[in-house]
Amino acid sequence: MARTFLLFWIVSTLTSTLFADALFSILETKKIRVCIWPEYYGISYINPRTQELVGIDVDLAKEFAKDLGVSVEFKESSFATLIRDITTQNCDIAMFAIGQTNERKERLSLTTPHLASDVYAISSKSNKRIQVWEDIDKEGVVVAVAKGTYHVALMQKSLKKATLLVVDSLHAREQEVEAGRADVFMTDYPFGIRMIEERDWAKLIKPSTPFNITPYGWAIAQNEPALQEKVEVFIEAIKRDGRLLNAAKRHHLEPIVLSK
Repeated sequence: MARTFLLFWIVSTLTSTLFADALFSILETKKIRVCIWPEYYGISYINPRTQELVGIDVDLAKEFAKDLGVSVEFKESSFATLIRDITTQNCDIAMFAIGQTNERKERLSLTTPHLASDVYAISSKSNKRIQVWEDIDKEGVVVAVAKGTYHVALMQKSLKKATLLVVDSLHAREQEVEAGRADVFMTDYPFGIRMIEERDWAKLIKPSTPFNITPYGWAIAQNEPALQEKVEVFIEAIKRDGRLLNAAKRHHLEPIVLSK
């Protein structure tokens, strides 16, 4: 009986320790490693002029670290490498407006969303045949999407007449449209705002009715209940105490904030 109890206690302890690994390591090292994508305007963006990392999720990562009493180390990631970066423990949490797709739900633990964006299109001002959303899915139109983003599967399903072009990077999809090899590329609200603010040639095409609103949150490895709970408590707190809304205002993202 005593041996059975001892064995049960050892297994339970090892299981609890394993499950608490990420949070235990964060608190033990006094550092949380946060994956970000440094090209995500308004979210986690390296300003090319100042080389400063700015954005709503940068601000919130610092707030989360402060609540935990630890420092924050930002690690470069991308949508193409997100799952690998989390599952190989390159970072403890990914905080760069992670769209909640089925593939990601199967491989990662996704948090309660704090943002939600519809899909937008970027075309060139010189492109006369793309004036409104309804002009996109027509014969002869080429729609560019970036590999690794949820726009790939979405547009594969949605487009009936237009041709889908999948390119290797977000920069490549810009190049295709600017050069006239593609008519539009698909993006979200934060990146769409960046394009019209920074690219003289770009015009933003908005859906006339909601097209595909995607909730955005953060991502951690599966089977990390202790860290998951800490993150969820933090999200609830920043929605309640105004930190989320204030961060959104600083980066002009109020239209896509989920305050409840």
